[in-house]
Amino acid sequence: MVSVAVSKMGVTELMFVDPGVKVNGQYYRSVLLSQQMIPAIKQVAGDTIVFQQDSAPAHRTRDTIQLLQRETPDFTGPDLWPPNSPDLNPVDYKIWGVMQQRVYESRINNVNELKQRLHDVWHGVQQHIINLAVSQWRQRLTACVRAHGRHFTIFFHSRVSHSREFSVPSCGLKYIHTRMYK
Repeated sequence: MVSVAVSKMGVTELMFVDPGVKVNGQYYRSVLLSQQMIPAIKQVAGDTIVFQQDSAPAHRTRDTIQLLQRETPDFTGPDLWPPNSPDLNPVDYKIWGVMQQRVYESRINNVNELKQRLHDVWHGVQQHIINLAVSQWRQRLTACVRAHGRHFTIFFHSRVSHSREFSVPSCGLKYIHTRMYK
């Protein structure tokens, strides 16, 4: 598993969970959040963040929610967010796609090589790509609300091309990685 936080103010480093590690509520709070994610996010953005996540079991425990409410000023809790919403997550709807295309341009032989390639590609992702993804967030959120969580189509105007249509099957899918933006 790999997580990252993105913002118009900058991005964090990639954060990896080693293969075989069980990410339960305790591990998520004490290692991923307290030691890695929250300090990295605060280093990039201070207290100017919106913190959201999916409803994976480790993310929705009472202790995890209390930690995030205490440590992040604008935590979007599970009661205010669809449980599976990659269409509303800049990392999922844009960043991972860009990275995946670049990472798999050539064969990868093992986990260490994959981690190194991910690092190399991540450092090559330009901030304007992050900014574009973050800029689309509110428009996507509005479209999802108007569609009552069902299929929606949205048009984005780009400086590079005239307009691009994104057809989004729903506001739900499998997973979300943590991210920050404002």
